[in-house]
Amino acid sequence: MFKPTVGPIIGHTTTHHARIFLRGNTQDSDTVFAGIRYRRAGDERWTKGVFAKLSLLRDMSDVIALNNLGEDTEYEYQAGWFSPMNPVHTVETVQELPLQWPREIYQFRTRSSQHAQPRAYIVGSCRYLRMTAGIASAPHLGDRIFASITQLAEHANPPISATLMTGDQIYVDDMNRIAPDREYKEILSKYRAAFSQPNISKLMSGTSTYMILDDHEIEDNWPVNKSGNDDYLYKNAIAAYELYQASHSPAHELLANGQISRKLEQYWYQFAEGDIEWFITDSRTRRNLSAQDRRILDEEQEQALLEWLIHSPARVKFVVTSVMFYPDRKLHGDDAWKAFPEQRLRLLETIRTHRIQNVIVVSGDVHGSLTSRLTHSEDPDFEVHTIVSSPLCNSKLLPYAHKSTFILDQPLAQTTAGDYRHALTSKVVSQDNFAHLVVEAEQIRVNYHDREGGLLQSISIPLR
Repeated sequence: MFKPTVGPIIGHTTTHHARIFLRGNTQDSDTVFAGIRYRRAGDERWTKGVFAKLSLLRDMSDVIALNNLGEDTEYEYQAGWFSPMNPVHTVETVQELPLQWPREIYQFRTRSSQHAQPRAYIVGSCRYLRMTAGIASAPHLGDRIFASITQLAEHANPPISATLMTGDQIYVDDMNRIAPDREYKEILSKYRAAFSQPNISKLMSGTSTYMILDDHEIEDNWPVNKSGNDDYLYKNAIAAYELYQASHSPAHELLANGQISRKLEQYWYQFAEGDIEWFITDSRTRRNLSAQDRRILDEEQEQALLEWLIHSPARVKFVVTSVMFYPDRKLHGDDAWKAFPEQRLRLLETIRTHRIQNVIVVSGDVHGSLTSRLTHSEDPDFEVHTIVSSPLCNSKLLPYAHKSTFILDQPLAQTTAGDYRHALTSKVVSQDNFAHLVVEAEQIRVNYHDREGGLLQSISIPLR
């Protein structure tokens, strides 16, 4: 067997289930399989392999589901791909072959259902990896921050439950003003290059990774900048996104037979861990730009989000939106929630009137990191915090955000019931960075680290 050409990537993981993405390669015209075998840490005997037949239709990649796992348990696994001598083999018959597995052993841990115990997450966005003629230029620049994240994860207490990548995991447009990528094979090449760099590969092989797209997975400021012939670009970009980012997410239903459904209804999804829940919104592909009903989230998604906010019993509710919820930018803010004030106000009024506590909005996009607190002039019980983490790796051609980037001297919204007012609760980080969130009984600690892992600042968000 050969090592995966991309992956393995640990995706959605629960108390008893894990999804692992990996890519093989073509082997002339032969049949190709990918496989995973695993065992509890400390055991000697491996399980039988779990296999998937690879296809060019999925860029020789697939997601393998591991089921009936033990709760809060450390597992070891091996992953690889191969082409059997006999072309009539199936995923069942290859289990009996005497395979020589790649030597590398990876590890992951299933979730715990215990409530009120501390948990930790990594959050980041905007990872620029410049491509020239299909080759990553100086790829170590876009990969080195993941060495720091991995080192932190190896020593973190509480352990890191998941990494949240909240948008612009690749740049399809890549500042290619002369000849931007539009072809499917070119976009696939970017994903392979981005996700196969050594440091990000090591991180994603052992830590659950949840992703959602933003504009650069398609085109800058999509769909405002959409032109008449961009349907072709969108089709190719979204097909690649579905393979490399959405495939291992909870957006795909787990079927009764333990397999993952190929059907994909939407890109937004939810996941939970104990008494902490996450709602990952798709604030990019379901926009309505018409003057009659402007929406950054489509009606179905908005309704699902509101029902979750109202009815979920979670102690802490994280809402991920790839673009800024607040504060608004002075310039170029029309790509974010600033341009959809009615829908933003509906969400805020729902949170306020239903007295929903501990709602934290997590964003990226702006190439600057910060925390901020939103209050209401007439309702002392209302409070919503935001955590922004961006970028993981900036381009020298793109500016960082600064405090002066944002509108901080006027209310976010004004209504007959009172004003929504916000204030920064941190400094604005204007360099490559990532966020380390630690959810405790009475607070969320937000630690921002630079690309070498150095602590930039630490903020406490009180929980109610």
